[in-house]
Amino acid sequence: MDPVVIGVLGVAFMILLLLFGVHIALALGLSGLLGSIALNGIEATIWQSTSLIYNIVAAQDMVTLPLFIFMGILAGVGNISRNIYTALHAWVGRIRGGLGIATVSSCTAFGVCTGSSLVTAAVFSRICAPQMREQGYDRNISYGICASAGSIGMLIPPSILLVVYGVISQQSVGKLLLAGVSPGILLAVFFSLGIYLLTFIRPHWFGRRDMTEITWALRIHSLLKIWPVILVALVVVGGIFFGIFSPTESASFGAATLLFLALYFTPRGERWSFLKKSVFETLVVSAMVFFIMSGAGLFARFLMYSDITGTVLNLIAQANFQPTTFILLACLIYLIMGCFMDSISMISITLPILAPVVANLGINPIHFAMCTVMAIECGLVTPPVGLNVYAAHGVAAKDVSLVDIFIGAFPFCLIMLLLTLCIIFFPALSTFLPDHMMGR
Repeated sequence: MDPVVIGVLGVAFMILLLLFGVHIALALGLSGLLGSIALNGIEATIWQSTSLIYNIVAAQDMVTLPLFIFMGILAGVGNISRNIYTALHAWVGRIRGGLGIATVSSCTAFGVCTGSSLVTAAVFSRICAPQMREQGYDRNISYGICASAGSIGMLIPPSILLVVYGVISQQSVGKLLLAGVSPGILLAVFFSLGIYLLTFIRPHWFGRRDMTEITWALRIHSLLKIWPVILVALVVVGGIFFGIFSPTESASFGAATLLFLALYFTPRGERWSFLKKSVFETLVVSAMVFFIMSGAGLFARFLMYSDITGTVLNLIAQANFQPTTFILLACLIYLIMGCFMDSISMISITLPILAPVVANLGINPIHFAMCTVMAIECGLVTPPVGLNVYAAHGVAAKDVSLVDIFIGAFPFCLIMLLLTLCIIFFPALSTFLPDHMMGR
């Protein structure tokens, strides 16, 4: 049988498994193994697959992953998140939509401590949404802001998704992490401007303004509460940019810094149980991600043997796609997939096919990564599988439904699409920091 036909059948089998609810790692791995056996025989496939999985798990960049996951778990402990919100609320709380803007700013700052959108959305849905509702904010917009702003946590380093993206696409993890800084900050600015404009368009969504008098002395003093965030940012982002640390080293120092801070904020009698729980959760989440990436590696190897990638390259060459047109098409694919899949699953399935096309078209791989990651982030707040919305709903009040949060997140989904287009047509927004990275 023609290898391309076997490749198409393998892809169809993988999609069928997903439709029947099989875990993404098993669907990818099983399809890749059976397809490789059909092409190369069982003995060669076993030898190649075992060495492939070992090389994926033992890769140096993969050390970064559990450390960033550990940072995310530690960041949700103690008063770190609440102190960030208190400090930023003191600065912007009195302007129109101030509570919402403070929430967006807090999610951005908290993103420096955790590479997870879900953690950020859940933490600030628990802290900020009830306060917004007390000030008269509509329940939809209160939780919609928290769910949407949580996506910033996946862009600002440390970003778990960008580490996974770098390993699968074999791009520099350090450059990808730095590339996420500008889009993350821009997304926070766009969200804040969007909230401010919405206060004029839909003033009844935002209740009454907080007119509590706050002196400049209190504002300046409040900044002392966010020193852990500044310290972690200097270690992780500053260390990578100035070439002091590699991504792995910055993750190690960042995790050690947050561990010290989390233990400091945890009551003495609860420290040991907290440490055990944090390590256990890190192991569980890391094992799941490693499992998915191993399956993705097997599937990618099968696609290479079946020459599916070469066929796709030929089809795109015949279609005469321009680079910008291809990026737009890829983002559209991710937007559609985002309605049904999580972020890591999407890139695990698509990158083995798209990465060679990107190289063939001469597209800057860092620029392409940020465009597609922005599109993937939109999927975190779109129905029916908007994981950030589910995270926010998990800690929401009983009178708040999933539909309410999806409705509240809709304006911010449009804002994310707008920023995605800006990044597509202005590549420097994502490539400036990586291009000026020291110690490359």
